[in-house]
Amino acid sequence: MYDYESQYVTGQGRGDFRGLLADFQQRSDHEAARRDAVIDRPYGDHERQRLDFFPASGRARGTLLYYHAGYWQSRDKSNFRFIAGPLNSVGLNVTLANYPLCPQVTLAELVECASEAPAAVRSMAQNVPLILAGHSAGAHLAVELAMRDLAQAPPIAGIVAISGVFDLRPLTQTSLNRNLRLDPVEAASQSPMLRPKRAAPAIFAVGAEETDAFLEQNAAMAIAWRNAGNSAEEIPVGGAHHFSVLSSLIDPASELHRKMISLV
Repeated sequence: MYDYESQYVTGQGRGDFRGLLADFQQRSDHEAARRDAVIDRPYGDHERQRLDFFPASGRARGTLLYYHAGYWQSRDKSNFRFIAGPLNSVGLNVTLANYPLCPQVTLAELVECASEAPAAVRSMAQNVPLILAGHSAGAHLAVELAMRDLAQAPPIAGIVAISGVFDLRPLTQTSLNRNLRLDPVEAASQSPMLRPKRAAPAIFAVGAEETDAFLEQNAAMAIAWRNAGNSAEEIPVGGAHHFSVLSSLIDPASELHRKMISLV
């Protein structure tokens, strides 16, 4: 049996996290200073229901809505704005969403708040395909919201879920649950792996150097997605860990980047 604390918390750490995140922040600050950037646009009443919008260079082929990492209890969209410029250059609008954090809200309330973002994004970039994307906790949100958004127009063109946790039940046995406050029933109800439905094509990517639990979550979610009748690509990114995997999203030479562009 797994040591869940190691698999989901301590074992995911790497010595280069601090330097890598500092580099991400420096590049993110550069993006935020752009003249064409729209920063902190409200999409709901909560103070953390805010969007950043970075328009594509030239005519947009689609919009990517990105939900950030942080185990639903930390971090901020401002840490990940660095993805905008490289994706803008290949014709994607990029929107990053903040959302309320646990324990100030329950996870169910968090998901409800986050679910209001796609409509706001559609109003900002009309009539182009929408990709729901996210990393870690954000990957969970992207999948959850894609399953709720089936009747909207334009429809979700695809999902890019990176290093996600899709079965939350193991987290009840970790220190993360001090803020998440999940019991086994609630953890199951918030786990998209346990109730997939017909929805958009999905890419499930994970760093090949992440813990076994993350590799297995990624593979199992891809299988569940296919079993529900959907298209699912599974991409283990060689040599990447939980944060360096994000570099492949914006690298034109990477499989993840090419497959993401193909969604639109």
